Amino acid sequence: MQTAFLDSLTAEELLALPFLFEFWAMPHQLPPEGDWRTWVIMGGRGAGKTRAGAEWVRSVVEGSGPKEPGACRRIALVGETVDQVREVMIFGESGILACSPPDRRPEWQAGRGQLTWPNGAVAQVFSAHNPEALRGPQFDGAWVDELAKWKKAEETWDMLQFGLRLGADPRVCVTTTPRNIGLLRTLLEADDTAVTSAPTEANRANLADGFLRAVEARYAGTRLGRQELDGVLLEEAEGALWTPARIEAGRQSEAPELSRIVVAVDPPVTGKASSDACGIVVAGVLAEGAPQDWRGYVLEDASVESASPKAWAEAAVAAMKRWGADKLVAETNQGGDLVEQVIRQVDPLIALKKVHASKGKTARAEPIAALYEQGRVHHLRGLGALEDEMCRLTLHGFQGKGSPDRTDALVWALTELMIRPARHWQSPQVRTL
Repeated sequence: MQTAFLDSLTAEELLALPFLFEFWAMPHQLPPEGDWRTWVIMGGRGAGKTRAGAEWVRSVVEGSGPKEPGACRRIALVGETVDQVREVMIFGESGILACSPPDRRPEWQAGRGQLTWPNGAVAQVFSAHNPEALRGPQFDGAWVDELAKWKKAEETWDMLQFGLRLGADPRVCVTTTPRNIGLLRTLLEADDTAVTSAPTEANRANLADGFLRAVEARYAGTRLGRQELDGVLLEEAEGALWTPARIEAGRQSEAPELSRIVVAVDPPVTGKASSDACGIVVAGVLAEGAPQDWRGYVLEDASVESASPKAWAEAAVAAMKRWGADKLVAETNQGGDLVEQVIRQVDPLIALKKVHASKGKTARAEPIAALYEQGRVHHLRGLGALEDEMCRLTLHGFQGKGSPDRTDALVWALTELMIRPARHWQSPQVRTL
């Protein structure tokens, strides 16, 4: 079918085909329908964001012919620095000049810092380091790149909004790798914002295989990978007990031979399939020397969503068998003896330790967070959902929906492995795990 279509085109049509972006674009690269003022394109590295921004500028600037006016005549191009606007947004491999057909290609005027199209439209370059430069000029459209990296994001964005006062419907295209900054969160929550997103993988056909293999091998399954490769906006609450940087600092590709491994379970409140997730976390400890020298390893987040009591019990027992764990630690605040009954139905002989929370979630978590601050806990990859939840638990409570079930399970596991042994180390009893 594709061959027949291409054979049907004239020579002129074949020459024009590479510049018909609608024909080649991926869904996340095309402007959404509807009455939006800001279009945010979020994606992983190499997901095609720059190409989408450049093609959007073309679509609003170009008319039906090279000399015909388009919808916009005064465009602002705003990046972190002037050099980045020039080298990425204008002269880059996916920039405006590379995307433009010869008869409509704009001319770069370096002295004035602007592009001028054959139809008279102009795009002016601005740096987010100098928000005041946007005071005065006016526009009917703007392309903003890597907004989440800007140090003066709020000031620059505000100055740009005051300048968008030309035409009937001034709009902004924002291309960015997501980072958890206030301005981006505000934009995403606004009623007049449209959002498209895609991971790096979506643009595999246009990326070097070596690049993908390298970054996926190093970052797949990590919190940084979810942000930079999957294009996911990761939340981090103000005053969180854990931060992404602290977790990443302890990242390990594999665990050593461990002294002990446990599985911890934080059962859902209601015990019904429609209730919260059941937190199930596998962790181990390398117990060498005194307890203050021990190292903890978080091995797997085996949590299950909306599972029946039998289903989560089966998942917990399966995790024990996978890792050769010697004990299952289960919180019994909500279910009491029913929690043990459910687990015994799956495996009557399992080594089970029931724990009861006498403190709030934050108070229980603080000693574990201190272990991370000391650099004594390491995470394997594949724990993204758990790490997202950890970074939303603050001194004032959990800043998210539902309950931090995964984090609760993590706390119980590391308490069993590292906190309780340390408390009893000075006792006259034999010092064993």
